[in-house]
Amino acid sequence: MSSDFESYEQDFAVLTAEITGRIGKVPKLVGDEKKQMVANVEKQLEEARELLEQMELEVREIPPQSRGMYSSRMRSYKQEMGKLEADFKRSRIAYSDEVRNELLGDDGNSSENQRAHLLDNTERLERSSRRLEAGYQIAVETEQIGQEMLENLSHDREKIQRARERLRETDANLGKSSRILTGMLRRKVLLNRTTLKILLYFFVLWGVLLLLFVV
Repeated sequence: MSSDFESYEQDFAVLTAEITGRIGKVPKLVGDEKKQMVANVEKQLEEARELLEQMELEVREIPPQSRGMYSSRMRSYKQEMGKLEADFKRSRIAYSDEVRNELLGDDGNSSENQRAHLLDNTERLERSSRRLEAGYQIAVETEQIGQEMLENLSHDREKIQRARERLRETDANLGKSSRILTGMLRRKVLLNRTTLKILLYFFVLWGVLLLLFVV
């Protein structure tokens, strides 16, 4: 299971490195080259999101006791993905402004305020997205902790039940042993009484025989 996760990690690392390089090239290109670069980045970002989804599915299949390390790495990858998307939004906004200026013949002075406003809104959306993501991650971790606690309680309950069964068996064995010992003691007492009677009869008979012999 972890080998699949590590394979996705390697693909994600290679893909994000390519995306970072292409995002940096967007502002330097013009015309059709820039359009093509933007389209390529959008496609690769979608591939990166799909990889993250696959990685998250793999993490859910990992046993709870080993899941913490992978969850931490997933948080790091999601943060990296958010940064890439933010960088791409900035480059795309700049690209849109340039295209609009080319079509309208705008000198770019009036677009600066709009660009700043859009960037501000983008940053606000990113902050909100990060807060939502943090809340979701806390909910997931809380769910994992609850699941682990339920599993531990279930194991403890099974142990207690097994201990009770062993106590019942021990109690039954003690009762059986007590009955056996009691029977043995009774038989021993009866045997001792029988032996004493036989000895007494023997001595009486011996005395009678001796008396007859003397007479």
